[in-house]
Amino acid sequence: MSTTQTQTEFEQEIARFIVTALNLDVAPEQIVPLDPLYGDGLGLDSIDVLEIALAVSKQYGFQMRSDDPDNANIFSSLRSLAAHIASHRV
Repeated sequence: MSTTQTQTEFEQEIARFIVTALNLDVAPEQIVPLDPLYGDGLGLDSIDVLEIALAVSKQYGFQMRSDDPDNANIFSSLRSLAAHIASHRV
């Protein structure tokens, strides 16, 4: 498996976080870091994204805003979400 397909340690943490927060029927290690979270990839919808954003604020101590123009990029993949959380957590 290439490094683009292998989760980093923090991506593993975020994958577990997503699966737990949304009660998904998928193993965290099955979430491919660069696959889309929204729509065709993991299959998340806008309600799922809102739930993740709320859970992130509780778990990682910063607010994710629904009107952030970067949300499409932030939630584009596990890797981008993990990078965003890592750069903003307190």
